[in-house]
Amino acid sequence: MSEVKGNKRIITAWTFFDWANSSYPLVITAALFPIFYENLTKDGAGDTVWVFGMEFKNTAIYTLALAAANLITAILAPLLSGVADYSGRKKGFLMIFTYIGALACAGLYFFSASNITLGLATVMLANIGFNGGLVFYNAFLPEIAAPEQQDRVSARGFSMGYFGSAILLILNLVYVMSAEESEQLDALRWSFVSVGVWWIGFAQIPFALLPGNLYNRSPSGNYLLNGYRELMKVRKQLLKHKYLAKFLSAFFVYNMGVQTVMLVATLFGSKVLNLSSSQLITTILILQFVAIIGAVGFSRLSAVKGNVFTLSAAVLIWILVCVAAYFVSSAVQFYVVAGLVGFVMGGIQAMSRSTYSKLLPDTEDHASFFSFFDVTDKLCTVCGMAVFALIEQFWDMRSAVLALILFFVVGFLLLLRVSMSKNQ
Repeated sequence: MSEVKGNKRIITAWTFFDWANSSYPLVITAALFPIFYENLTKDGAGDTVWVFGMEFKNTAIYTLALAAANLITAILAPLLSGVADYSGRKKGFLMIFTYIGALACAGLYFFSASNITLGLATVMLANIGFNGGLVFYNAFLPEIAAPEQQDRVSARGFSMGYFGSAILLILNLVYVMSAEESEQLDALRWSFVSVGVWWIGFAQIPFALLPGNLYNRSPSGNYLLNGYRELMKVRKQLLKHKYLAKFLSAFFVYNMGVQTVMLVATLFGSKVLNLSSSQLITTILILQFVAIIGAVGFSRLSAVKGNVFTLSAAVLIWILVCVAAYFVSSAVQFYVVAGLVGFVMGGIQAMSRSTYSKLLPDTEDHASFFSFFDVTDKLCTVCGMAVFALIEQFWDMRSAVLALILFFVVGFLLLLRVSMSKNQ
């Protein structure tokens, strides 16, 4: 164990997993696949598709597929993490989810209008692979970095992800834009394959260097049953350690706002400001590169002021983002707000992960603890988007963005109750 924690080579290998898998949320979820899907499923009569013999709006069924994938991950991840901790095979589970996600991304090459159901199932597999792998990836953080290193290492991981995925997106944009208009859909298909190759290829670095059965566990009996017992043991510890429960409650509330803003930013630009696809992709790239600065900057601030102060400062900036977004009326103003979102997005994500890692009790069950963190993150997304959609339905998108301030205000107040001392 002493040879692993703080090992620069292992830490670098760990950050390369972020470089590898971050290509999925950027290239697939945020940028290119929505453009491909929208063009493929347009029918000129309401943009509807047929799935299981029923008619749906194309964007509605796509959203439902992603929601279902997140729900499946939220159900499976805690139990699988218990099995991983019990068996000592955390890296094995990381590899399984990586191959599922990456191969599903490559499989999107075969997505066609003639079989939307199979295509959406592939989208769901890619999402499950990505989100499922994050549980086991994050769980390595307290095992490879000492508490005083974790803010910096977490920020470095996010920075690697933002930078690497931006490089792949730029390469794919050049390829797609250079293709003839009649061939651009095929060019987009090859971009999905490139994500799968990138993901699997760079993941080989952490697969080769991350520790395997770090605690030398020798499991016996029913893995599933014992994994469930492992999960219940962690649940009892979460209820016992009030300082950890306080942080998770604050994280749940402010992260509802964070995840919602990140998911609706491009929709806001498209629907409210009528920005073009090129302008929206420019926005996405701004977010990626500024997020690197934010992740590093906030980790350095935490070294001076501490985690709770740094997270509180980040939440206050998110409040400013929501107010500014309400008054945005031009592309230039939108780019400025997007830059601010990127800056604080990188900081709050990296700091939230490392703060949770620092607050964990002395344990060998890191995957199980991080599965609870991941489930909290998923529930944040569902709840935040549901509230946003409800407000937009009855008022408008500007009002919905402004209403997100409530999440950040309550999250800020809950952060004031959090202490980094494990005695409280």
